[in-house]
Amino acid sequence: MDKITLRNFRCFREEQAARVAPLTLLVGENSTGKTSFMAMIRALWDVAYRNRVPDFKEKPYDLGSFDEIVYNRSDKNGRENIFEAGFDSTNIGGGLKHRTSNETQTYHFNVTFRKDGTAPVPMRRRLASGKLWIEESLESEDQCRELRIGTERGSWDIPVDPAVQYSPLYTPNYLVWPLFIFLPEIGNRAIPLNGSKEITKKDIKQLHDFCDTNIGKPAMAKRPYASAPVRSKPRRTYDPALPSSDPEGDYIPMYLADMSLRHEKEWKVLKNNLENFGQDSGLFDEITVKHLGKTLGSPFQLQIRKFEGRRKGPWRNLIDVGYGVSQILPLIAELLSQDMPPLILLQQPEVHLHPSARASLGSLFCQVAAPNHQLIVETHSDYILDRVRMEVRDNNVPLKPEDVSILFFERRAQDVCIHSLGLDKEGNISGDVPPNYRNFFMEESQRLWGL
Repeated sequence: MDKITLRNFRCFREEQAARVAPLTLLVGENSTGKTSFMAMIRALWDVAYRNRVPDFKEKPYDLGSFDEIVYNRSDKNGRENIFEAGFDSTNIGGGLKHRTSNETQTYHFNVTFRKDGTAPVPMRRRLASGKLWIEESLESEDQCRELRIGTERGSWDIPVDPAVQYSPLYTPNYLVWPLFIFLPEIGNRAIPLNGSKEITKKDIKQLHDFCDTNIGKPAMAKRPYASAPVRSKPRRTYDPALPSSDPEGDYIPMYLADMSLRHEKEWKVLKNNLENFGQDSGLFDEITVKHLGKTLGSPFQLQIRKFEGRRKGPWRNLIDVGYGVSQILPLIAELLSQDMPPLILLQQPEVHLHPSARASLGSLFCQVAAPNHQLIVETHSDYILDRVRMEVRDNNVPLKPEDVSILFFERRAQDVCIHSLGLDKEGNISGDVPPNYRNFFMEESQRLWGL
């Protein structure tokens, strides 16, 4: 994703457009919509790639019912009837890029939500690239569905046989999979709109290539990982269980135990990377899984130790060391895993970490973030932000200034405005920096200096 748009969503009344990059940092005061922003990113992914109705109450986000999600004017006009969101991308096809005249195309995806009972559900969605577009809608009363398409030659309405018993917005499959059903007979069923000409085989081929090249496999892509701001509490001894991803990181101990027993080569790499971060952050020097038996079904413990100069200290159970270690371990294990999903959403990863560890976390973000591994991080830590700026400035990481986006969420009465900022080659904040952004950090610095 390269850009996120929002309108009538939570505290965002006017349309907001926010640039996202391989590493995107969300900063601003509390209750300015940063968590809601991340929840919408996951919802957009669900609608676009999984073809499912998103659950806005799914952990770690709970945005409530439709009335709590749609923008409330707080006047006699009350709440809006719909809210909208969308994203732009040049990589919507899971690594495949649709090209015209050897130029990479930008894809625009947009979805409109309406109220169904108490929940928000998609009522219309549209995918476009250049002059090629597809739009489908599902009305509320009689589930009447509309499908419209367009090319550079015009636009057409595709009547849907009422006897066809499916609802594409609710069926996991391709984003525009109905076109694969209708393409063979579109020539006979397409009704020209707005004075368009009759549809031709060339139009149909363009649409087919548009669908097949860019929407062929996204439904199978790995879902974004979203972390909770507070992770699971450590245990002295863990009982084996099936490792299944969760926002609190409960599955990470079992994941590490499984790796250490069944994937020796991969475990060695992961263990080394975990220890590199532990040493850089000062949290620990070594980590191990102590199995209390010889099989995968045996209980186990997680242990770490620190070095005391040239001497290695004793192994200590995870529950007997600082709380920050158990809180950060699920996140760094996820980031360093070979199975890391292409999009990760992190809420306040700095919780319970001392300043040095927070700065090290900023370095880790810079090392992990890449075009195929996108990190979106909500943070209140200037240590993370400053470390990112220094790493980019000093060319210590592959990230370039344009690979970092800083989104500043500014409250304006009942609304919130998102400012898309960036970095220059010197690590300075660039873009249209609002006074409130500079004032916030200046006030914090003056307070620190006792001025």
